[in-house]
Amino acid sequence: MAKDTVSLENRGSASWITLRRLAIDAGVVRALQEACESASEDTAVRTIVLTGEGDAFSSGWDWEAFAGDSKESLLQSLRTGGVLGDPFGCFADSNKPVIAALNGDALGGGLALMLAADVRISVAGAQFGLPETDAGLLPMGGAIQRLARLVGRGRALEMVLTGEPIDAPEAMRIGLVTEVVAKGELVARAQAVADRLAERGPLALQYAKEAILRGLDMPLEQALRFETDLTVILQTTEDRAEGVRAFLEKRRPEFKGR
Repeated sequence: MAKDTVSLENRGSASWITLRRLAIDAGVVRALQEACESASEDTAVRTIVLTGEGDAFSSGWDWEAFAGDSKESLLQSLRTGGVLGDPFGCFADSNKPVIAALNGDALGGGLALMLAADVRISVAGAQFGLPETDAGLLPMGGAIQRLARLVGRGRALEMVLTGEPIDAPEAMRIGLVTEVVAKGELVARAQAVADRLAERGPLALQYAKEAILRGLDMPLEQALRFETDLTVILQTTEDRAEGVRAFLEKRRPEFKGR
């Protein structure tokens, strides 16, 4: 992982992954994937927090890095750069809750990245948008599909087709972000949410996340069966037994994630 583009720091049981470069190129994508895999595999980590360095989360894709002399060379550059398809899928698929602490604007690829998080907390002055259509391009990195699933078809169409950004209050109103805080409160608030999630049973959080994300792509009847299957599996775990014991003994449970 290139520390000049992405840093990884454990703060208590939360793993903080910080973008240190505004524009996202192939190196940033690889560094984010490596950091995500490292945090997801670390048994001491209960939550992952994504944030940026400075006054913005991300300005989007580094188009100069992906430029080509022809459409074929551009496509090849995008493929080898790992930005086509789902470059941020590791965060969406992580077995741990992912919080995006949005310290400023998130545009293009930055918006695609934040959409892969489970909880998104924004500073009041941030703007969010997908400007790619201005250049005759489609938003990449899973932005279109995750945006439509999160805010609905109508608002997703408006944001994608017009390319116009929206501010933080509007983003919260439509469900793009879950909370808006003052700039000086962002780090403390994100850590507080991470700490609160860390108190919950890690397997319960993992299965709940899986039930929601996978269930949305299933017919209701199938999704209900899937949810029931996860519930049955959870009942066989040590964490479930510890939760019951802690409740009966009127103490805080000590979950082990197994």
